[in-house]
Amino acid sequence: MNNSDRLSQFVQHILQQVRSGDFLWQLVLVSVCMAVAWLAHLRWKTYVTNRLGRKEQRQAGIGRIAARGTLRLIFPLSVFLLVVLARSIAEYYRLNTSLLNIVIPLSLSLAAVRLSVYILRRSFTPGPTIRAWENVISLFVWSMVALHLLGWLPGLLDALDNIAIKLGTARFSLLSLIKLGGVLAVFVAAANWASRKLEQIAVQSTEISAGTRVGLIKFTKVVLYTVAILVSLDSVGIDLTTLAVFGGALGVGLGFGLQRIASNFISGFILIFDRSIKPGDVISIGNRFGWVQALHARYVVVRDRDGVETLIPNENLITSEVTNWSYTDRQVRIRIPVQISYADDPEQAMAIMVDASRGRERVLSDPEPQARLLEFGDNGINLELRLWVNDPEEGIGNLKSEINLAIWKRFREAGITIPFPQRDVRIVQGKVRE
Repeated sequence: MNNSDRLSQFVQHILQQVRSGDFLWQLVLVSVCMAVAWLAHLRWKTYVTNRLGRKEQRQAGIGRIAARGTLRLIFPLSVFLLVVLARSIAEYYRLNTSLLNIVIPLSLSLAAVRLSVYILRRSFTPGPTIRAWENVISLFVWSMVALHLLGWLPGLLDALDNIAIKLGTARFSLLSLIKLGGVLAVFVAAANWASRKLEQIAVQSTEISAGTRVGLIKFTKVVLYTVAILVSLDSVGIDLTTLAVFGGALGVGLGFGLQRIASNFISGFILIFDRSIKPGDVISIGNRFGWVQALHARYVVVRDRDGVETLIPNENLITSEVTNWSYTDRQVRIRIPVQISYADDPEQAMAIMVDASRGRERVLSDPEPQARLLEFGDNGINLELRLWVNDPEEGIGNLKSEINLAIWKRFREAGITIPFPQRDVRIVQGKVRE
């Protein structure tokens, strides 16, 4: 019998059951079970809202997650249990249970879809990709139910299992690969959810430094994902010793094509554990100056004053010279050069420069601002104002501009001039010489 004949026979069987008198009482019984299940859902929803409280519902705790998870499952599981009980009673009295036999896998499928969607939404950030995977999971589950009801599922599973290849003593079939994909997706989602919860706990902790927090989160993710992959392989019956060849090939790949990726990954852990760079630091590397926003497995996000975020590979931060303005001490000295004319009093100018920097919110009073006479230049006397700040993340150029403007205004009030380059020109025998 081919598939079309089976489908036609299944449809005719359903129509025959609908026309029979047994279908009506089964429909009424299923409706009663669904009504009771819906009442149980409403009662549990009221309990979650009132007993746990709205404040606790907004918190990302284990109790809230369990309550919301059971709230999604209480209706389909209640329908399943009630219909199973009704079918047992009907079979005891030798009654027809064809409709009940269809409702049971449908209710379990609805529970599986709701649970899968909830795990996806709790494990990953909501977005178009997650919604697409929700549709894929729903389609897969309902397809399996349809194949089961039509009686095609055993034959399909046998066909998938016959498509296989052998690597030594290990046998890999298409069915085992599909099972591996499903189990791996479940364990990876669980690992991602656990890592996100640990990350939230670490972020809320005030006793853990920023660098230690990032290192703990990265290490936890690597361990959880590794355990998820190994457990998934073992759960579908794949011998882990057969992966030795794959491990050797991966090592060769790392040695040739993936060495930069591996180098950046390892460099990221070095940056975390030696605490040379951490989120919030102000760094300069090459011609880039900015604030460290985040440390990732492959790169560091640095944001400059223009709002531009630069992704710098971790390897560059290890092998290149990096200036960390807030490594051990957040106090940074700023130098502001000023030149005055030889006709002006340098002591008066130095006093004006120091006075222009005092009383400003960002300028520290200890150490106090100081002015120095550096040298006698070609066009004037070179002075320098030196002051200290303890918030380099707020920028250096903006403070320099503010103080330079104040110095210029006070120089004009005091009659102090800022010279410009001047040259004497002499004409000797018709030629211009400087």
